[in-house]
Amino acid sequence: MRVHNFSAGPAVLPEEVLKEAQEELLSYQGIGLSVLEMSHRSAEFKEIMEDARNRTLKLMGLGDDYTTLFLQGGASLQFYMIPLNFCPEDKVVNMIDTGAWSSKAIKEIKLLNKKLHIAASSEDKNFTYIPKEWKLSENPAYLHITTNNTIRGTEWKTDPDIPDNIPLIADMSSNFLSKPLDFSKYDLIYGGAQKNIGPAGATFVIIKKSLLEKQNPGMSTMMDYNTHIKKDSAFNTPPCFAIYIIGKVLKWIEDNGGLEGMKKRNEEKADYIYNILDESDFYQGTVVPEDRSMMNIPFRLPTEELEKKFIAEAADNGMLTLKGHRSVGGCRASLYNSLPMQAAQDLAEFMQKFEKKNK
Repeated sequence: MRVHNFSAGPAVLPEEVLKEAQEELLSYQGIGLSVLEMSHRSAEFKEIMEDARNRTLKLMGLGDDYTTLFLQGGASLQFYMIPLNFCPEDKVVNMIDTGAWSSKAIKEIKLLNKKLHIAASSEDKNFTYIPKEWKLSENPAYLHITTNNTIRGTEWKTDPDIPDNIPLIADMSSNFLSKPLDFSKYDLIYGGAQKNIGPAGATFVIIKKSLLEKQNPGMSTMMDYNTHIKKDSAFNTPPCFAIYIIGKVLKWIEDNGGLEGMKKRNEEKADYIYNILDESDFYQGTVVPEDRSMMNIPFRLPTEELEKKFIAEAADNGMLTLKGHRSVGGCRASLYNSLPMQAAQDLAEFMQKFEKKNK
C-alpha cells in the first residue's frame, strides 16, 4: 500500500512512472539490459538523454537559443559555478535574498571574492514574504533569485522586472514546471530534480546560449558549462537512471495537461490546506497570504507538543514527512506536481479531525 509522501525532497513520484520503470527494470525496451547497467555512451541512453532534454525545452516553450544540461552536485554546486563562470572582476552579483538557499548562494559568492550587492531581502521579517521592490547596483553581472523557498514557504508570483541587458538567473529547484512562466525572461535556470521532475541525483540547468558569450575565460574543465554542453551532459558519467526517470516524469506532465494542467492541479491541492489555515485559529500559517507557495506549506500548532503529536498521528494514518525543516520547526506539507489530489484531501480531513480532538 502506498503512503502519502509530503516530503520536501526527495519527493513523491507519479505512480505510473514507478510502474513503468518497474516493468523495464530488467530489460529496457526488450534489449535485455537495465538502464542501471547500460553505457552512458550507448545509442539507447543517448536517445533517453535527448528525449529528456527536448521534453524540458518543449514544456518551457523555449527554442534552439537555449540548451538543457543534466549535471550532478545539486543546486549547491550551481551556487559556486554560476558566479565563477558569469561574474567578471569588474562586475557585481546582484542577489535578492529570500531565505536559506539564497543565503547559501551568497556564501559561495563571498568565498570566490566576487563583488556582491543585496538588491533586496526579506530577512527583516524572517523571510516570510517576497520583496516587491529592489535596487540594482551599478555594473551588475546578473540578478539571482530563488523562485520558491522550501523552508519558509514563499513563492514568487510574477517574474522580476529588470532591464533586458541584465541576465536573470533563478534557482527553481522546488517549483520548476509547476506552472506556466515566461521562461524566456531567464538566462539561466537551475535546480535539483528531486522535487518536481525526478529522483535525487540529477541537477537540471537550462542556459540561454547568448549568456555563454559572457563567460569568464580560464574555467577549470568540470566547472566550465561549455565542457558539458559540448558532450551533451556526458563528459563524465551522468546520473543515468535519474535522467531516465526524469524523461518519464516529463512525459507524465505532458500527458496531464502540461504546465497549465500542473498549475490547476497544484492550486487545487494547495487550496485544501490553505482554506483550513485561513479558517482555523488552531493552525497558523507562517507566510503573508500574497506570497504563499503552492509547493511547500509550513504551519504551526499552538504548542510544540501538539506539533509532535500531529506529526506522529499523521504518520500512523499513512501521511509521512510532515515535520518542518529543522531550522524553523513546526509542520510542513510539500505538495509537488506528483502528489495525488487524494493526499491533499486526506491531509485536510485529518487536520480538521485533529483540531476537533485537541482544541
